[in-house]
Amino acid sequence: MTTHLVDATLFFSPTSGGVRRYLLAKHRWLNSRSRARHTLIVPGATDRGTVGGIIEFASPAIRSGYRCPLRLPQLRSLLTELGPDLLEAEDPYQIAWQVAEVADALGVPTVAFCHSDLIGLFGHWFGGAGATIAARYLRALYARFDLVFAPSEVVAARLVEAGIEHVAVQPLGVDAATFDPARADATLRTRLGLSEGTRLLVFAGRLAPEKNIPELIAMAESLGAPYHLLIIGAREVARPSPCVTLWPYTGDAAAIAADLAACDVLVHAGRQETFGLVALEAMACGLPVVAYEGGALAELVDSSVGELAPAAGGPAALAAAVEGVWARDPAALGRAARARVLASYTWDATLTQQMRAYAPLIGQASLLHAQPGVATV
Repeated sequence: MTTHLVDATLFFSPTSGGVRRYLLAKHRWLNSRSRARHTLIVPGATDRGTVGGIIEFASPAIRSGYRCPLRLPQLRSLLTELGPDLLEAEDPYQIAWQVAEVADALGVPTVAFCHSDLIGLFGHWFGGAGATIAARYLRALYARFDLVFAPSEVVAARLVEAGIEHVAVQPLGVDAATFDPARADATLRTRLGLSEGTRLLVFAGRLAPEKNIPELIAMAESLGAPYHLLIIGAREVARPSPCVTLWPYTGDAAAIAADLAACDVLVHAGRQETFGLVALEAMACGLPVVAYEGGALAELVDSSVGELAPAAGGPAALAAAVEGVWARDPAALGRAARARVLASYTWDATLTQQMRAYAPLIGQASLLHAQPGVATV
């Protein structure tokens, strides 16, 4: 009998970032590489039955395109009817509690993927008391799960410090065939109205407060010519200063890859990233990365593939790090960045690791199709 893996999440906005890309990549990969059947349950405007293994569950909109499921008994019924062999929750809110309840009733293993640093966020917003409340909440929730994935060592350490058990680091990955230097759009500078000699910096992603976009803009303005910063993820095209261009978000991975690969350096101003998928995508495109030392980005970026700036240094520190890249050999750093992705962060590598973690939970030696000359896991 085919093993049925089911993921459920509310982190699936049309403009959301890493979690959505991870789930869609996982869904495609499992369909081609595994012996398992995979179903993904996400909130939608209306109920939609299975379309290619993805089910939308009618849920009201809350913010930024996200939706919150309120019909929890119906959600539990749906999860039960699917007959899962393993259930995974991708957010720490209502869906996770429903997943745990259904898994208990069915007697199937459960996995939680902690994509966000709830403890750090509550600590930032509400101080020590907020961090304590968040830690207590996650401890109660994740006690219901057999395994808790963290996307980085930073998040894993936070969970372990909070007293959460069964934590394993599970990095995200990149489609290195899509995010490839060969996809670079040679017309990008012309489309931006820039000269060919412009040193083109880029950031792509949700323009949420924690991404510190004003610091990126201040950095670009302090650098001045010949630098220019392209920010992909705005609501509309704009040029807030002569050295900064804002472009709208696109869900087309190939289009993002073409733009990233045509730039010179990705700059990320987040200090509390739990992984930093856009940095990895840029590295796959052959770009060095400049980032702050704080958060999980330091697990992906070091002096061999870019520059890290002191987290307290602000825009001036980022600007100095950008100039530090050009003081070395940006092309060589970019080649090293892609090599790192190919060695450790393709979806094949990271999802194979995930299947190794699943297999003992469901009592199977392997979940992957055998390939000639390749051992299954």
